[in-house]
Amino acid sequence: MPFPRTLATTAVTVLALVLAGCGASDQPDRDPGTGPVDAPGAEVSGDPDTWPLTGLRVEQGQSVKRHPVLVLKLDNTPSSAPQEGLGAADLVVEELVEGGVTRLAAFYYSDVPGDVGPVRSMRASDIGIVSPVDADVVTSGAAAVTISRIEDAGIDFFAEGSAGFYRDPSRRAPYNLFTDLRDVAKEARGKPARPVDYLPFGPADALPAGQPATSVEASFSGSHTTSWTYADGGYTNVDGYAADGDEFPADTVLVLRVPVGDAGYTDPAGNPVPETELDGTGQAMLFHGGRLVRGRWHKDGLAAPITLTTKAGELTVPPGHTWIELVPADGGDVTFE
Repeated sequence: MPFPRTLATTAVTVLALVLAGCGASDQPDRDPGTGPVDAPGAEVSGDPDTWPLTGLRVEQGQSVKRHPVLVLKLDNTPSSAPQEGLGAADLVVEELVEGGVTRLAAFYYSDVPGDVGPVRSMRASDIGIVSPVDADVVTSGAAAVTISRIEDAGIDFFAEGSAGFYRDPSRRAPYNLFTDLRDVAKEARGKPARPVDYLPFGPADALPAGQPATSVEASFSGSHTTSWTYADGGYTNVDGYAADGDEFPADTVLVLRVPVGDAGYTDPAGNPVPETELDGTGQAMLFHGGRLVRGRWHKDGLAAPITLTTKAGELTVPPGHTWIELVPADGGDVTFE
């Protein structure tokens, strides 16, 4: 019998943050539920011997867990330093928010760390980001209009007031909200299932030759640029805010040029809130192994998976840890050397 997950949210005004929690299971708590399971009848989509967010081989057991994919909304401004838990993420998506800055959606499945944060609020942009793998969002809350849209999309979320959340007294609000992701994973347990692959994974030797590119700058606005350098087989975010030794180990940087609209409301400072529209098609730039391969991304609906193509056919992403940059098609820019 599956462990049901329920969600309770409080009534809020348009710019208020929500307090949300998830109810207890109707069965006894038997184990932490964060490790792989060998469960007869578990739902398995894709190769059970690979992880769905990285395409990497599973060292022991199958890629089936009792908890869903958890997506942490992580602050990405100087006030977030040092970010905690980023190095344990399987995949990261960077999205534009109000004021020209960005926020991170850090995906966790194969590994669930302890303390992570600073935890920040959701945006409607997250619907297209998390829906393909039916992920639960870990967040500080959201504006009422956003919560309504998130709930209408069938997305569960955990906010301040749920198990594991706490305030770090050494930091200033709102950059002091953290959570123990292991506690969230226990609350989020359901029927064991393997999500679909987030990206079309394939061997590195299947990539087209492309062109040399050992440094990348993804500009989201006049206020924010994320910079990468390639060395020793991986990419380093040279202007990130992760704690020393807790940086995301990017094997691939995938840039998707995306349309950005207006979410229909403003933040407390009066800034219009943008909405990334991760639906349709656009330019893709895949950086791997110190080289750039150009292509197109396609997504047939907010809940649909991302597919990639070149003029020659399907484009796949080498297994590993991927950082996805959702750079605005208008107003953003990507440069490389």
